[in-house]
Amino acid sequence: MLLTKLQTTTYTGLVAASSIIRPGVSKSGMMREYIERARSPEKQKYVHPKLGELMAETYGVMVYQEDVLKVAHFFAGLTLEEADVLRRGMSLKFRERNDFDVIKEKFFKNCAKKQYKKELVAQVWTQIESFANYAFSKGHSASYAVESFQSLYIKAYYPLEYMVATINNGGGFYSRESYIHEARMNGGNIHGPCINNSSIETIIYEKEIFLGFSLVSELGNKTISAIKEARNAEGAFADLYDFIKRVPISKEQLNLLIRVGAFRFTTKTKKELLWEGCLTLGEQPKQTSELFDVKPTKFKIPKLSSNNHEDMADEMELLGFPLLSPFNYISETKQGKITVADMKRYVGKTIKMLGYYVFHKTTKTSNGQYMYFGTFVDEVGEFIDSVHFSQAVKLYPFTGIGVYLLEGVIVEEFNYLSIEVKFMKRIPYDGFL
Repeated sequence: MLLTKLQTTTYTGLVAASSIIRPGVSKSGMMREYIERARSPEKQKYVHPKLGELMAETYGVMVYQEDVLKVAHFFAGLTLEEADVLRRGMSLKFRERNDFDVIKEKFFKNCAKKQYKKELVAQVWTQIESFANYAFSKGHSASYAVESFQSLYIKAYYPLEYMVATINNGGGFYSRESYIHEARMNGGNIHGPCINNSSIETIIYEKEIFLGFSLVSELGNKTISAIKEARNAEGAFADLYDFIKRVPISKEQLNLLIRVGAFRFTTKTKKELLWEGCLTLGEQPKQTSELFDVKPTKFKIPKLSSNNHEDMADEMELLGFPLLSPFNYISETKQGKITVADMKRYVGKTIKMLGYYVFHKTTKTSNGQYMYFGTFVDEVGEFIDSVHFSQAVKLYPFTGIGVYLLEGVIVEEFNYLSIEVKFMKRIPYDGFL
């Protein structure tokens, strides 16, 4: 969102962005001020020429810790040692120290001697006070920007490999499901864990991505290692009986693999496989080489019904998310709801949208009330950003993962679209409470 608003095209712009997104700058209102000045040269008017001179690169806005030092030293006339005491003093653990109060008092006295207007000094002090406690040094921001740019390059030119690597790294800021979603949006074909194709980690064959066994809840490392060893020794498994014959496994661990769909290549339903696995394990096949291929006893199993909702329940329990689109499992009509592609046409208007929950951030307004910033994806897979002010937070809180009906006003700021939510409810999946 920030980079879209900034329209950043340079490395130095990326360095600044990694700092101004910090809480201090955004809370003081200087993030918005920086965006306005970066986008519109005519708004690059400085409250004092000295500030423009000291922070020309950042349009007169304090972005780095060094800016605090420069302003305190060159603008307020403090020594560099005193300026550093001021910088460190903004941290709560230093705030109570007497030397901070002494330096703060000297800051205002020096500014008065220089005959700065009181409004100007108060404005500069507010920037320092709200910003310094959270600020990055420029070198810190620059190193983050290098890593950001490297990641951006890999994501742009090798999106599927990048997403698979992120999934195997445990995810990032968001859940693994979000990175699986992005891989799908970049043309990847997502497959659940498979005993013939998967490994402990998620792997990729061109555009085919097989989720790793490590994603399956309660599947033990001993079982995963045994699968890998058997497959390396004698190749792919022919069927369930061949698997049981070659891999030492408990009924509980086998059931996990069946329920997560790891034997779907057999074309049998999960219920058939669960019955077959239970009966075959009862025969206790030995994991040893035999002179002749002994076939298992064939049991007549009654015809058992199955449906996608049962698969979804298994996936939610074992993986934490459904492999198919969650919009497939709701009866809520899409009629009268817009998608991300339509938002531009409805700026300033009240609309309804369906969004699958990704994440929300809780923060406080200037008067201490709680508010949310939410992230969803629409049925096409595009991201929706939402804003929930305190009244909406009280009446319509988030109630867990799922598809939500969002009703609110489409707002645009610096060419970035979001929905200001007035009403929200989570839609139950069909067949689930």
